Amino acid sequence: MKRRKFLKKAAITAAGSIAFPYLLPSGRLFASGGGPPMAEHVVFVMFAGGVRQQEAVEKRYLSESQGLDVEGNIMYNMLSGEVPELKIVYGTDTPDGQPGGQPISPILQTPLDQQGILFKEVRFSSAGTGHFTGLSTGVSGYYGTTQGLQQRPLHPTIFEYARRFGGFKATDTWFIGNGIGNSTPLLNHSEHRDFGWEYGANFFAPTITFGEKGEQHLKGFKSFHPEEELEPIEQMRYFLNQNFLQNGGRIPHLNNTEEEKEDIKAFIREVFDRKDMGQLLFPPVTDNGDLATVGYATEILRYFKPKLTVVNMSAVDSCHESYTSYLKALHRADHAVGFLWNYIQTQVPEMANNTVLIVMPEHGRNLNSNGILDENDWFAFDHDSDANSRRIFTMMAGPGIDGGLELGSEANPIGDASDVVPTIAEVLGFKNEVLNSGWLHSESKSLFDQI
Repeated sequence: MKRRKFLKKAAITAAGSIAFPYLLPSGRLFASGGGPPMAEHVVFVMFAGGVRQQEAVEKRYLSESQGLDVEGNIMYNMLSGEVPELKIVYGTDTPDGQPGGQPISPILQTPLDQQGILFKEVRFSSAGTGHFTGLSTGVSGYYGTTQGLQQRPLHPTIFEYARRFGGFKATDTWFIGNGIGNSTPLLNHSEHRDFGWEYGANFFAPTITFGEKGEQHLKGFKSFHPEEELEPIEQMRYFLNQNFLQNGGRIPHLNNTEEEKEDIKAFIREVFDRKDMGQLLFPPVTDNGDLATVGYATEILRYFKPKLTVVNMSAVDSCHESYTSYLKALHRADHAVGFLWNYIQTQVPEMANNTVLIVMPEHGRNLNSNGILDENDWFAFDHDSDANSRRIFTMMAGPGIDGGLELGSEANPIGDASDVVPTIAEVLGFKNEVLNSGWLHSESKSLFDQI
């Protein structure tokens, strides 16, 4: 094979790996258990970064955090309740230049808590509330508190359960990350000996793939002259390998079918073309990475109609330094969820009325501030494992889910952070296999069994 042809083929193979590194064979190994599927699709949105109950489901705005007599709901796509009347800083800039003074218009006519079930107080059973523990619990149903960053979960993930017990093919399962930092790219499969990469989901970091570097190195699947264009070859190699540096610089083994390879390449080309023609449909406000991630996530839904999609957002983590920025990010996360649910119902007929949406923060935030003041002289908050940082909520909507039901209180929590995995398994029809696997948290059960 000539070097030029080889380099072009290598570039295409590597290009697929950065966006979708695990395209694997399918095949059900066990008979389905746990009842018939409730829906054919599940979308699970993780509010990574830490969300305080006070500003979210309690709708306290500034009263609980800053000692100001101003309450209200800034998540009105997800939650019912009146918006704050004073000190509006969480929206977009007003025409007269007031920073954040224009709240983003709601997308959903009926908030999600009226369309589905809100578990208002859910337990986070681990003593530690680090991001990795929260995220890995969300996708594995097990509190991996002894693990550190840059390590895959030791217990199987919902992706692996879905691939192994549900018989889903690789392009049926997607983990859409908001970047490639920390442990995010490592959550699409575990290191478990009976599961692992053979049953992993496709990890996709769309703001990287279709961002500035992606435009430079992936668009059009460029071929480079091996002698005259060595520098761009090296730049492309570095870009593509970034995703795998946390694995010691190794690109994991790929085992995708030829049909899936071609489908993936066609998808990448199509999204670049749609981007050039201005045909991508993003949330009305797209001024942070979370919103862009959700915008690209809808391209995955439109093209592949996955059985299982997990989307990660993390902009609310700015609360460590800026409470104002945290309020804005929380408002935008709600905007993103409203856009995503509306898109599913109106733009993807195969998924409309056949998809269950689940939303959960990976953990909460402290009751007391860390003493840092932001631009409005408002106090910021960490998540140092106090009782408040272990308070979270979960909500779900879709077929077979009663609307307007609110469960749990601070004195009587209902549900656990580990419950999402068996809940997804019940929706997709393999709950019994997951519960009988022995790899979940001891208290984990489907949220339907918590009602």
